[in-house]
Amino acid sequence: MARVLLVTFPFFALVLAGYLAARRRMLPLDAIGGLNTFVLFFALPCMLYRFGASTPIAQLLDPAGFGLWLLCALLVVAGTVKSSMNARIRWNDASFGALVAAFPNTGFMGVPLLVALLGAQAAGPAILTILVDLVVTSSLCIALSRLDTAGEHGATEAAKKALRGVALNPMPWAILLGGLSSATGWKPVAPVMNTIGLLADAASPVALFTIGAVLARSQFLAAAEEHGPMPARDFVPVAVIKLLVHPLLVWLAGSAMRAAGVPLDAFTLHVMVLVAALPSASNVSLLAERFGADTGRIARIILLTTAAAFLTFSGVVALLR
Repeated sequence: MARVLLVTFPFFALVLAGYLAARRRMLPLDAIGGLNTFVLFFALPCMLYRFGASTPIAQLLDPAGFGLWLLCALLVVAGTVKSSMNARIRWNDASFGALVAAFPNTGFMGVPLLVALLGAQAAGPAILTILVDLVVTSSLCIALSRLDTAGEHGATEAAKKALRGVALNPMPWAILLGGLSSATGWKPVAPVMNTIGLLADAASPVALFTIGAVLARSQFLAAAEEHGPMPARDFVPVAVIKLLVHPLLVWLAGSAMRAAGVPLDAFTLHVMVLVAALPSASNVSLLAERFGADTGRIARIILLTTAAAFLTFSGVVALLR
């Protein structure tokens, strides 16, 4: 366990540093958007491209891994929505709660952390989960969130808007370009590749610092909107689903698939269980704010999973070893 913490501690320490910097206003809240833009549109796509280009194309096009992650994501979304709905939480809030339960922070945190733990070969299965979550899970939850007011037509329009958002997101395109480079063996000329390398090297520390800053900003925004204390039952169960139920479900479903003869690689299953054990994606709070969901609830879930994952994620790593 101590050896695991030696690897995971710096990652969570950078998140804490970003959180404290924003909380103490050492980092102006207006600057967080610039950091997020740098990570999302420059550094992170370069990192994903580099990992994709160095990953065998078979790992990026693994149907068994794709099916496992998609099945578990759908089950988590359905179970979280069903267990969350009550007089206070309707479709909009329940859907974004389901999204933070099913969508790990794989891009900003997971890929570099898993590569540090397991080696470069862990990037392939992790990148595959990003594609599923960006294209399918996010679009589904955004569509479900519209069922409160607009009916099926509104849900369809919301899904179309979500897919348009995916088309404008540079991460899937970076993964696709990396996959093409892996399949064809083509690479950019040396000066361009060196530039990509510099941006890719910056992705991990800046992304982790930005996660903490985004969490602090979400807390500030949520506090300004809230009118009273929030019951723990409205957000703690979702955090438990994310950190404990999700990885357990992936492990059980993957083990059942392997027992049934499905060609699911043991290492792929190992990586996907660890991806599921990651904290919730911090960018979901931005989506929740955009679609009028309860940002205070979403921010609490993300903050709780990020803080608790220092122990729970490290525990899952130790158990799998």
